[in-house]
Amino acid sequence: MTRMTRRDVLRLGTGLGVAALGVAPVHAQEKPVLARKIPRSGEVLPVIGLGTAIVFDIGSDAGQRGKRTKVIQTLLDGGARVIDTAPSYGTAESVVGDLLAETKLRAKAFLATKTRVAGRDRVIAELQQSQRRLHSEKIDLIQIHNVGFADQSEVASQLALLREWKARGVYRYVGVTHSQDQESANGRLIELLKTEKLDFMQVNYSMAERSVEERLLPVAADTGTAILVNLPFARARLFRAVAGKALPDWAKEFDASTWGQFFLKYILANEAINCVLPGTDKPEYMTDNLNSARTRLPDAAMRKKMVQFIGEV
Repeated sequence: MTRMTRRDVLRLGTGLGVAALGVAPVHAQEKPVLARKIPRSGEVLPVIGLGTAIVFDIGSDAGQRGKRTKVIQTLLDGGARVIDTAPSYGTAESVVGDLLAETKLRAKAFLATKTRVAGRDRVIAELQQSQRRLHSEKIDLIQIHNVGFADQSEVASQLALLREWKARGVYRYVGVTHSQDQESANGRLIELLKTEKLDFMQVNYSMAERSVEERLLPVAADTGTAILVNLPFARARLFRAVAGKALPDWAKEFDASTWGQFFLKYILANEAINCVLPGTDKPEYMTDNLNSARTRLPDAAMRKKMVQFIGEV
């Protein structure tokens, strides 16, 4: 049971909603995906995206690439846009670039990648490598990866370089990410929000890891910083917690028909969130993720009830 993932939960079927069969509710498919404005620009961005760590690290495997192409097509055909990758995700960055080029879908995607090396020359080399891998001279968002415990002066230097490239039109937005020991890093990230006027910040946030709620998300809203969300299922920990359990009947009050929607709707109900980036290797899971943003979201009282419920399972 400790190894159970979303796939295993959906296979159990009973009580888990129509997505257990890989079928999205028709009423949900007919509605557009919720979108929110990027504070710095006013550009509208759908709130569901695609993370590519692990699931797109598939190398040259033609069969696996075909499956990931269907995931990307489902995302874009469903009205969403954001695809997030990184040079440190093994072959994922190259796979994303190849698939977007082969399908001629690059123009429909909001493409985000990262840099994590130190030193101006090394950063430039990594940025150029990402351009080649992604088959794209211009990239929507560049982020410094895992800055929570990084040297402050090095982060400032890297941001200055990225802003130079933004001014040249290579990037449209600049941001930072953090995905390791989120609670310990929040103080440093809040400092960056206040001092750097970032376009985006990417953080861990899920029903299992809510440390950003109290201070970081309000500061992001106050500083006009768009928030992207890592690990919304807490590396499948949430699915393991509910394995074999049916959704509570009251989940119907905010149109959650699967556990995936239950977990995503909790995050999306916080208006400081611009986009959630669940990773997936199945188009039916991508559809389920999109459907979480097509119907009602829980209010504040319901979110408290959701937290209490998950805390007791």
